[in-house]
Amino acid sequence: MTRWAVHARPPADDRERVAAWLVARTGHAVEERADGVVVAFAGDESDAVALAREASASQGAPATAQPADPVDWTVRWRDGIAQRRIGRLQLTPSWLEHDNTDPMVVVLDPETAFGSGEHGSTRAALALLERLLVPEDLMLDLGSGSGILSICAARLGARRAIGIEVDADANVIARANVDRNGVADRVTILDGEAGVLAPLLGPAQVVASNILREVNISLLPSIRRALARDGVVIFSGMEQAERELFLPAMTDVGLRLEQEAIDDGWWAAAARLT
Repeated sequence: MTRWAVHARPPADDRERVAAWLVARTGHAVEERADGVVVAFAGDESDAVALAREASASQGAPATAQPADPVDWTVRWRDGIAQRRIGRLQLTPSWLEHDNTDPMVVVLDPETAFGSGEHGSTRAALALLERLLVPEDLMLDLGSGSGILSICAARLGARRAIGIEVDADANVIARANVDRNGVADRVTILDGEAGVLAPLLGPAQVVASNILREVNISLLPSIRRALARDGVVIFSGMEQAERELFLPAMTDVGLRLEQEAIDDGWWAAAARLT
């Protein structure tokens, strides 16, 4: 069966909003290409055609439905993935030699889910998590993808890490990674909307949200309700240039910037309640 995708071309200053809309409509991450096109998987041809029409009509982003590239992602996702050291943590794919006895080794096969350590936004978020998580913290991971942040939180001593993700396919991969690392007693992956579930699961000492800026902004009220009074929230998924666009929204809900991390042009921020 051919898989279809929507190719949208929003104005440059509206690309982030349209990308966030596509994430919300499809439940999948989007690809923002260098030529300005935003690509989202959309199921079969009829789904893709309907979504392309909706994007064109309601979002001001001319869009077309096209067959997805015939790439075998069961193999292709391995391209370029290597071992990486982030603070005390070492990230490694399962097929490379690693020390199974080292408690700071995280064995991760992201497959088609987002989060391998190869992306600057993930590394920036991990750098802050590694500095700020305190053993026995409860951690909520919003948009958990491959499960990387939740699993790393367990390795760093969290008593419980809960990943929340709308993409059911990603959750299958995340649960396999949880089992692979032997942390199923401390890491749970939930299917659902982060904005709905996070306030019900708090108060958490750490909340991580490695998502697009517009989605992070929409989640701010829920994150504030989920955060413990002495807790810290880690935002990522934003380019360095988006910093000045995000900080006022963060301040408006009563969060103050505490630390920042930048990796390959991607910006992450740690904030606490004022």
